[in-house]
Amino acid sequence: MPEIRVVPLGAGQDVGRSCILLTIGGKNIMLDCGMHMGFNDERRFPDFSYVTKEGPLTEYIDCVIISHFHLDHCGALPYMSELVGYDGPIYMTQPTKAICPILLEDYRKITVEKKGETNFFTSEQIKLCMKKVVTVNLHQVVRVDDEMEIKAYYAGHVLGAAMFQIRVGQDSVVYTGDYNMTPDRHLGAAWIDQCRPDLLITESTYATTIRDSKRCRERDFLKKVHSCVEKGGKVLIPVFALGRAQELCILLEMYWERMNLKVPIYFTLGLTEKANHYYQLFITWTSQNIKKTFTDRNMFEFKHIKPFDKSYADNPGAMVVFATPGMLHAGQSLQIFRKWAPSENNMVILPGYCVTGTIGHKILNGAKKLEFENKQMVDVKLSVQYMSFSAHADAKGIMQLISQCQPKNVMLVHGEDEKMDFLKQKVQKEFGIECYKPANGETIIIRTEHNVPVPISRTFLKREESSGLPDPKRPKLFHGVLLMTRNNGWKVVSPEEAVREAGLNEHVIRFTSSFNIDCDSSDGAKVLARVQDLLEKNLETSEMQTSDETVSINSVLIQLDSSRSELLVSWSFQDEALGSCIFNLLKQKLSGERAERAERNQRSERRDR
Repeated sequence: MPEIRVVPLGAGQDVGRSCILLTIGGKNIMLDCGMHMGFNDERRFPDFSYVTKEGPLTEYIDCVIISHFHLDHCGALPYMSELVGYDGPIYMTQPTKAICPILLEDYRKITVEKKGETNFFTSEQIKLCMKKVVTVNLHQVVRVDDEMEIKAYYAGHVLGAAMFQIRVGQDSVVYTGDYNMTPDRHLGAAWIDQCRPDLLITESTYATTIRDSKRCRERDFLKKVHSCVEKGGKVLIPVFALGRAQELCILLEMYWERMNLKVPIYFTLGLTEKANHYYQLFITWTSQNIKKTFTDRNMFEFKHIKPFDKSYADNPGAMVVFATPGMLHAGQSLQIFRKWAPSENNMVILPGYCVTGTIGHKILNGAKKLEFENKQMVDVKLSVQYMSFSAHADAKGIMQLISQCQPKNVMLVHGEDEKMDFLKQKVQKEFGIECYKPANGETIIIRTEHNVPVPISRTFLKREESSGLPDPKRPKLFHGVLLMTRNNGWKVVSPEEAVREAGLNEHVIRFTSSFNIDCDSSDGAKVLARVQDLLEKNLETSEMQTSDETVSINSVLIQLDSSRSELLVSWSFQDEALGSCIFNLLKQKLSGERAERAERNQRSERRDR
């Protein structure tokens, strides 16, 4: 029996380092190739030795698919392609291809130039890696080879994010990457058609969360920021370069304009310009509201938000700073945090999920003292706030996608083990389908069923269709013979055609049932006329034939035996459903009429007495 195999090299019962190995129809596909932000050793990249202990991966992997530009989904890509070795195609959307190398270069600079790490990819290797990329448009079916095709669907989440359907023969898998089922100020909601894949591999970052209304969250966010700066405090908002950063910038820009506030808002130098450029370039990937207003006003040209210089961190007075990266694991956001953390007047607002091991995760779990390089200790006295502006689907959104997609099986990745358990039970209960949550390195095998297409003889099909049943909505049973053709193909023909082709004598078995009716030899024509009338009213068929003594439809023959006051209905095996239906109809109607006549006669006799 055909099967689909899935092994997570990353994101199995964990958030970060997304990398899923999929085997479908004999093809091996790598879904995402990310890094883990909670590790700085060899654990930050997937264990590619699982694919092969030595040598390049090219002969073992047919293609790589990258869902979006976040580093936990693409951060290991140059390492895999250039250092481990892979020369095959890498599929992603056009916005992802444009933004991915910029984030990879920023990541490389932080890791190599500032931390001094070795065994890391170079700028040149990032360029060589991106040359292997093949871009995919939304809803475009791309043929990877003669047997495999992929199709991208809009995922929301960040600019250019896509869900991918992979199809090989009759087997298909949908991989979601990260997605958001709720539209926001600058991106639309994820969408997929009812493609009924054998397996849906979905993220489950917020497997147990159902968010409150976006309007309430936005109001709470603005209230906290305003309250802090009003008291002269500084607000740090760690964000990733593109995504929630733009969403929150638009929100603060509108609020500052409305409230006529003069407190400075800063964004890490250079990123606003880059974001602006890419949102203009890929305007078709944004929300309907942005598309409508773009010609009149560019929502990404901010009046109140200015570029940030690192010297500003020491300036006295209130300010709001958007700084990268989003989990306080490195970069400028971490540097600013170390300066502002000891003051109770200041505030840090974490607007998204923080991976275990990052500073963001530690302070959200109540850490009051942190140790940095050179054993430097920092007291955490500033206010720590978590507000979920994350662009991941919550539990309700995940269930909505499953309902929309109609898969036969579901697999949860990119989530925490305990939370996955809750969602797994919910999926199994509500949809009645199998749900898996493999750990990293665990293999899941899913058996699939294949349909064999078989041509049907046109004359046989027409004859079977014309037989007609009382309820056209009921499934119809066809009686035919499956024959193997000379070229090892198959076809379905009528029994008569099969007997003829095989050179055999045909033997026909007929079934006959009868019931008593009130009639004499002079009533025969009336009874058959009544039979014909009942059949015309209750059966949708034009194949009725009549004579002085019989009525027939296909092989069903209705005959009156006046001498025994019996109506006989006979049929061949292939018309069993039709024959039984006609017999039951006539018996019910004619026997009922007989009973009514008998009752009328009894009443008449009683009156006469």
